[in-house]
Amino acid sequence: MFRRSIHEIKHIKTNHVIALCIQGSQAEYEKCFDLARLLYQQAWQASTDDFEACVAAHYMARVQTDFKENLRWNQVSLQLAQTADPKRIQNFLPSIYVNLGFSHEQLGNLHEARQFYDLAASLGLIHEAQLP
Repeated sequence: MFRRSIHEIKHIKTNHVIALCIQGSQAEYEKCFDLARLLYQQAWQASTDDFEACVAAHYMARVQTDFKENLRWNQVSLQLAQTADPKRIQNFLPSIYVNLGFSHEQLGNLHEARQFYDLAASLGLIHEAQLP
């Protein structure tokens, strides 16, 4: 399910928006959160289609310090995923669902969190949430 063709991998490596998100992730890993936020904002502004915007929104959610803003960006990512090319987005959906579950969990929306975790699990991504 998570296998990608050589063509898809080459496209990801050469896509400017995806490259900015990868650089942002590297900055996050190095605890350079302001740089990561800047790179994700650049990705958001540079996006040219719903898939790219979906990915950029997904990463924008990661650097939000307010859980409501985190949820909002994750919701934007899902909305864009629903209008993106299904072939391009299908492998990304489980991550979107887990992040939405986590956003809802942090806000105390446990029913919604469970629904999104279950959606992710149905696509092969199991998240070990500590929900009642």
